[in-house]
Amino acid sequence: MDQATNLRRMIRAQADRADRFKKNAEGGFSSVKKGPKVFAVTSGKGGVGKTNVVGNLAIACQRMGKKVLILDADLGLANIDIIFGLNPKHNIAEVINGEKALSQIIIEGPEGVALIPASSGVEDLAHLSEGHKINLLNEFDMLDKMFDFLFIDTGAGISPNVIYFNLAAQERIIVATPEPTSITDAYALMKVMFCRHGIKNFLLLLNMVQDEREAKMVYRNLDRVVSRFMSGISIDYAGYIPWDDFLQRAVSRREPLLCCYPEAASSNSFKKLATYLMDQTGKHHIDGNIKFFWKQLMDTGKGKGLEGGN
Repeated sequence: MDQATNLRRMIRAQADRADRFKKNAEGGFSSVKKGPKVFAVTSGKGGVGKTNVVGNLAIACQRMGKKVLILDADLGLANIDIIFGLNPKHNIAEVINGEKALSQIIIEGPEGVALIPASSGVEDLAHLSEGHKINLLNEFDMLDKMFDFLFIDTGAGISPNVIYFNLAAQERIIVATPEPTSITDAYALMKVMFCRHGIKNFLLLLNMVQDEREAKMVYRNLDRVVSRFMSGISIDYAGYIPWDDFLQRAVSRREPLLCCYPEAASSNSFKKLATYLMDQTGKHHIDGNIKFFWKQLMDTGKGKGLEGGN
């Protein structure tokens, strides 16, 4: 029996317990844990290694005892499956269209990380009928108590779809490199989310840097510019991933870096990033869950001006 079959059985078993969860909640008492924290991992520019960050960060968190779910929402360039060495047969568009249940499309990646493959069908979330919305929400409600973290691998830039997923998440990790264009585009992304949608808090992860000194220098420079021109924004330094040859070797092998080169400097940085997120989650609890995320996602865009631009 393959891993995907086992995962689907777990999901169906969880669904059988849904009534008990609801009764506990309605009674004002529940011994079950709250739903997962939702992180959007995003970037202003493509080619900054965002998908590698999502995949390896998910594995690092899984190794620390957390259950992790990834939603591949990088439309047109959806490639979490490539770095995981997977070949999905189905995607979330089939759930939206009512062709498949969510449990039928979720696949299990390395070390138990769960993945929801995406396609261009995700773009239709803003235009679903009320019936489709209810069905989709019920599908995701079944997963609510199964996972600790949901990582969304968004597209790059300031397109409506990228903004759409960022607005619905609880936290936003912006991935940038030291290249001037990457920093400029990261600034533009934060500007759109702040000026048009009131999002004030961001986590900044520097990727492909020489060392921590360079990473902190880039962070301080960006933070200084943002503070000058957009008073009220808070950018927290989430850490850095150093450039090393092992990252490219892992991609060529279609394996996550943490699995094939666990002692590489970049692997150690992913472990530190996972620890940082654990600490942040403990310090700043945000009430919410997967169903809350999807409600936010489906409500987003109703007269809120999702168009990109500066």
